[in-house]
Amino acid sequence: MSVQRACHNRLLAALPPADFARLQPHLVTVPLRIGEVLMAPGTPIRHVLFVEDGILSVIAAASDDRQIELALIGREGLVGLPVLMGTDRSTHEGRVQASGYAWCLEADAMREILGTNPDLHAFLLRYAYSLTVQIAGTALANTRYKVDQRLARWLLMCHDRTTGDDLPTTHRFLSLMLGINRPGLTTALSAFEQAGMIRTERGAITIRDRAALLAKAGACYGGPEGEYERLLVEGRPVFPVSDAREAP
Repeated sequence: MSVQRACHNRLLAALPPADFARLQPHLVTVPLRIGEVLMAPGTPIRHVLFVEDGILSVIAAASDDRQIELALIGREGLVGLPVLMGTDRSTHEGRVQASGYAWCLEADAMREILGTNPDLHAFLLRYAYSLTVQIAGTALANTRYKVDQRLARWLLMCHDRTTGDDLPTTHRFLSLMLGINRPGLTTALSAFEQAGMIRTERGAITIRDRAALLAKAGACYGGPEGEYERLLVEGRPVFPVSDAREAP
């Protein structure tokens, strides 16, 4: 089996073989450890990471240390989007939420490759756009949906990015990321557990009934996920960048 066919990262797996071949000599595997910060606000980004296994949270923080989760990144994506968008740093933090590993390449190598491969750049920019859609969905969920719907959405998003049903997390972390006070979160988790949707243990939540979580989340979940599929799975552009012709 080729290295590309063995990839769990959906971006790498979807690339035409020639595009993957450009990246492959620069890719090395690195571990992802819970709590590790892979992208720090205001710090130059040295590497781009295609997640193979594990979950990262993209976190916004204010000067008074208040935090909120903007997005989740797992095997569907990559860490280091500013490199694709012409800058070398982010205002947000990328923190490992669930351990695993990733394919890593140096940011300078990525810039050089993208500079000579507009089709690959366009493809990865579509992923960047899909992440902005997810961030918009998070903003909508946090302001227009109830705590139980937001919690169901978050659990489903984590479940999408894991190979099993166990999600490593703590009440404290979940409370911070969702912007929910601890008593409200505990009440919602308890209700989910009593309904048979999840099982909670110290440091972990196990998904037991995904269908029930989908029903609970309702319209709060699904929009960004559908847009990801449209942008990145249903096919490449009808007219690749390299074949584009100027209008007469």
